[in-house]
Amino acid sequence: MPEKIIMPQLGESVVEGTLVKWLVKEGDKIEEFDSIMEVESAKVNTEIPSPASGILLKILVEEGTTVDAGTILGWIGDPDEKIPEDAIKEVAETTQPIQSAEENPVISPEVGRSRDLGFISPVVAKLASEYNVDLNQINGTGNNGRITKKDILRYVEHKDDSDAEFEIPAWETPGEGDLFRPTELQFPDRFKSTQPSSVPKQAPISQPKSDVKESMGDQLVPLSNMRKAIAAHMVKSKHTSPHVTTIMEADMKQVSDHLARNKEPFSKQGLRLTYSSYFVAATANALREFPMVNSTWTDNGILRKKAINIGLATALQDEGLIVPVIKQADEYSLSGLVRVVGDLVNRARNHQLKPDDVLEGTFSITNHGTAGSLFATPVINQPQAGILGIGAIKKRVVVINDAIAIRPMVYLSFTFDHRILDGSTADYFLAKIVSMLENWQ
Repeated sequence: MPEKIIMPQLGESVVEGTLVKWLVKEGDKIEEFDSIMEVESAKVNTEIPSPASGILLKILVEEGTTVDAGTILGWIGDPDEKIPEDAIKEVAETTQPIQSAEENPVISPEVGRSRDLGFISPVVAKLASEYNVDLNQINGTGNNGRITKKDILRYVEHKDDSDAEFEIPAWETPGEGDLFRPTELQFPDRFKSTQPSSVPKQAPISQPKSDVKESMGDQLVPLSNMRKAIAAHMVKSKHTSPHVTTIMEADMKQVSDHLARNKEPFSKQGLRLTYSSYFVAATANALREFPMVNSTWTDNGILRKKAINIGLATALQDEGLIVPVIKQADEYSLSGLVRVVGDLVNRARNHQLKPDDVLEGTFSITNHGTAGSLFATPVINQPQAGILGIGAIKKRVVVINDAIAIRPMVYLSFTFDHRILDGSTADYFLAKIVSMLENWQ
């Protein structure tokens, strides 16, 4: 009996994955636990091992396709074994290719999981946006009633022009907060006008080619899925939350002295003590004291999160950045944070994170000072209420008790959602972080 290759559930809250690349081809001989494919889920790429030894009999899902966890991707077995025809038909009906890098992406409203409609893929959301389609009017024929690309096209083909309605753009509604889902980026032309436009029945779905002109020596760098996801999320965030930034500076002498005293003892335990853990600890303490900062905006009210899960933005050289999350950050001691932060950052830079490692963040920190930046105004990681930016620690001349002194100083910038927080609460929250750092024991 041939063995199924299925899309694994790569995390507790991960319900789908994108088959990025097959590492083997049909007819190849495979040993159990050999890596056979690369899967992307929650912006994390993972190599998946073979469930059995044998010959790769059939590939059912093509590269660049997003499917639910548990979907059959292929079959492994002996050369003379037969594959059930029903399985092939089922996969063909339920899989949808994601947008390729060659396509020009557009903003897709309501990408993600809807309480009423189930999962809405980027492709479906894009088509709904292009044709002004109300998804509530469509009966999905995919797995568990999921709306597919064919459902959209069939609806458009038989839809009277006069019935077209102008949908509210995604940036006019509260964000869903799915940071790593590859949503689309470029604005459709009709959004430049406030007047709705009708859509021809047979309107082509392909987008026009880019009008960017390349001069001699210029190079057009293709957009990776990660870059598309980052760009889309940043655009969405700026159009979702009214961003306000407040900036304070902190004297880091107490922290610097503590780090100098404890660096070697930590090192003997195999731990690398850095400033990052101090900032996470101070932030977690401030979030506990000001719980409204640890919240999310919804149409029904402000949802205060019980868990304090702090995301730490980590650069991946020229590949972009990823935000691994320290779950229950307020429950760790400093040494515990050092261990967790070190593990997450190392696995992020070595592409070894699991999808659950980047989900369920309630607040984010970005250390832009690693390259010498003094202060910045970071963009909120939706649907969170704010993000802390940390500048470079520099020795500066300051006045302390009417005397001139040289101290290691750092600028801290707190960008917050003004729908949730007022200036006074934001300032008290940031002042608490400053006080924690300046009075570290």
